[in-house]
Amino acid sequence: MKRYGLVLALPVLLLQGCSWIYGEDGLFPDNTDRYQDAPELAVISVPATASTEALDPTYPIPDVKQSFLLESEFEVPRPAPLTGSNQYETVRIQRLADESWALVAVAPGQLWPQVRGFLTASGIAVAASDAESGLIDTQFVTLQDRALPTRFRFRVDTGVQRNTSELHVLQQNQSGSDTSWPAVSDDLELESEMLRNIAQFIANSAEAAPVSMMADRAMGDEGRVTLEDSETATRLILRLPFNRAWASMNKALPEAGFAIDDKDRTEGVFYLTFVGPQEEDESGWFDWMWGGEDAHPLANQKFLVKVASVEESRMVISLMGEDGGPVERRDQQALLTLIKGTIN
Repeated sequence: MKRYGLVLALPVLLLQGCSWIYGEDGLFPDNTDRYQDAPELAVISVPATASTEALDPTYPIPDVKQSFLLESEFEVPRPAPLTGSNQYETVRIQRLADESWALVAVAPGQLWPQVRGFLTASGIAVAASDAESGLIDTQFVTLQDRALPTRFRFRVDTGVQRNTSELHVLQQNQSGSDTSWPAVSDDLELESEMLRNIAQFIANSAEAAPVSMMADRAMGDEGRVTLEDSETATRLILRLPFNRAWASMNKALPEAGFAIDDKDRTEGVFYLTFVGPQEEDESGWFDWMWGGEDAHPLANQKFLVKVASVEESRMVISLMGEDGGPVERRDQQALLTLIKGTIN
């Protein structure tokens, strides 16, 4: 029994004696300071007849080129402020002519299971779904106060801004043997009602929404507006049809700090005066960004913004001076970044 007691007590003694055996730093000392203060040793001398391959450094330090240093003074470019691309509510109904859709502030992979959850909760059976195309078709159902059975197609699409989605609803009445989907809903009122109902469901369940990895991989979340910078100019690439792109720009420009003086839809040109970011509070982000109470350095300057179609659903947005001439690259980048963050 005494022998066992000695064996059990031995680990305790070892633990208590760690500082005596290994010093005050213990078994695993922090050698960061010692490493930083360690002297650099001379390169090992190797005879000319021997190979030096085994002595190559594991983490070689590359040569530093000095060619990037500027010979004259330069002005540090102003950082672009964080824009309000994700400051809108979780779900918002958008309309353009007879078309309407829900703009949702979540990635497509998160919106997809919410649409499925809505159909399950509503007792509407799914007839087909295609995550790659973002489509969910329902079976025909008979709704209250509706004479004909009806079905719906839900389309989940990537939003304009990163990590946003668009939800479109298409409605069709059951009539005859035609099973092809129409280009426009048979009943626009019923389409709008369904869109409002599912938008409300998504808004109520946004915090607990799961993610569909399949839909997320298929649709992505990069958004449909990008800033393209070349050696000669900076421009925005907006993957939308012209009608939608024009309407989006008409709304985005005032939010980005521009006053629209005039516009020519046929030529795709907005005539603008840059007012600058407007803050209602006495102080805030833009006060710190632009130097307190001083006006923005570009305030009251006039610009042209042109929306040009290069493909059916691919627009190029360019910023020019009042006379159509070039704008300083730094200002061009800063202003287009402001516009980019407000397009949706």
